[in-house]
Amino acid sequence: MTAGGSGDALLIAAHGARGGLEAAGNEAAFRLARNLQARGLTSEVAVGFIRGAPDIGTALGGLRAARVFVYPLFVANGYFTRDRLAELLDRARAGGREVVVAAPLGLDPGLPQLVADFAGHAAAGAGLETADCAVILLAHGSKKNPMSGQSTSRIAAELVASGRFATVGAAFLEQEPALAGAAAGLSGPIVVVGMFSGEGLHGASDVPRKVADLAGTRREKVVFAGVIGSAPGVEDLITAAVRRLVADPGTGDSPDWVEAAS
Repeated sequence: MTAGGSGDALLIAAHGARGGLEAAGNEAAFRLARNLQARGLTSEVAVGFIRGAPDIGTALGGLRAARVFVYPLFVANGYFTRDRLAELLDRARAGGREVVVAAPLGLDPGLPQLVADFAGHAAAGAGLETADCAVILLAHGSKKNPMSGQSTSRIAAELVASGRFATVGAAFLEQEPALAGAAAGLSGPIVVVGMFSGEGLHGASDVPRKVADLAGTRREKVVFAGVIGSAPGVEDLITAAVRRLVADPGTGDSPDWVEAAS
C-alpha cells in the first residue's frame, strides 16, 4: 500500500492465523491498514503476521522505505511482542533496515479511556446504568508468561480508580481467574470486554461462547461489548502513536514502555 507522507513506512505487526475461522481476523488488520493509509501518516503501509500471510519478513521486504515504523497490534505485551516479534525485527535490522518499534496497543496510555468508553457504550446500548455495572476485561493470558496478562490487569486497575463502574476485574482464557471465577460473587449486570486486537478464533468464537455460558448461569444481564481491537477510536490511538514516532523516532523501543511491562 502506498500513500502520500513522509517517505517512511508503517508496518502493522499482528499475530494472525494461517487458516480456518482464526484467519478471518486477519482481514481486520488489513482494513485497519487501509484506513491508516488514507490518513497519509507514511508513504507506505503494510501488514505482517507472526502467523499467517504475509509474514513479518515478507511484509518488510515489500516496503521500499529505508526507515520502517512498526506498530505491534497486540493487547498483551507478552511472548509475541517481547520475544518473537523482536527476533523477527532484529533480522531486518541485521540486513541494514532501520526499524523503529512503537509500544504495543496494550500499553498505549489512551487505551484505558477507550476501554471505559467501549464498555460504557455497551452498557447504555443494553439499557443499563453504567454505575450499576461490573466490567470484566477478558484476555488471553498465559500460564507460562505472566507478563501476558499484566497490561489487562493494569487497565482494570485504572478503570477501578476512575469510579465509573460498580467494579472492574480481569479474567483470562489461559490463566486464573477464568471468566466464571471473576464473576463469582458479583451482583448486578456485567459487561465483558474482549481484550483482543482482532476477531480471530478467540475474539469471534471462544470469548462470545464463554460470555454466553456465563449469561446462562446468572439472573442479571450479561453484555458482551465486543473485542477492543474493533472499538471506535483504535485508529486514532495508532495514528497518534505513529505521529509521535515520526516526530521523535527516539521514543521507539523506549525503556519507558519496555520497563512498564516488566
